[in-house]
Amino acid sequence: MNIAIGSDHAGFEYKQRICEWLEAHGHTVRDFGTDSAEPVDYPVFIRPVAEAVARGEFERGIVLGGSGNGEAIVANRVKGIRCAVCWNVESARLARRHNNANMISLGQRMMPLEVALEIVEVWLREPFDGGRHQRRIDLID
Repeated sequence: MNIAIGSDHAGFEYKQRICEWLEAHGHTVRDFGTDSAEPVDYPVFIRPVAEAVARGEFERGIVLGGSGNGEAIVANRVKGIRCAVCWNVESARLARRHNNANMISLGQRMMPLEVALEIVEVWLREPFDGGRHQRRIDLID
């Protein structure tokens, strides 16, 4: 899968580790930054990820911050993006199955790295169930 990823300074460490995990599992990854743990304005790095996913350049996008909330808000301002804040595996599963989330937002301060990697894995493999949820998804796109 072709995946875009970006973070602010508070999500930088997990972003690096998630990039490594994705590439080790055969995914193509483009890192939109940031490139260090030095403080930055997160929209500068998050919005380009969302725009690239919305244009169809990437199948999915992952954004990270301290909590993941601000990053999801920025991503969801882009037409065609359905970015879910995920805090555990079940939230990731439901974001794909019921909401067809094409992006997820993770909070580095909210979970251990192992949970973040498990969330990414589940979100990537979980199918959208379509059917009864498709009409609601169509209303927002």
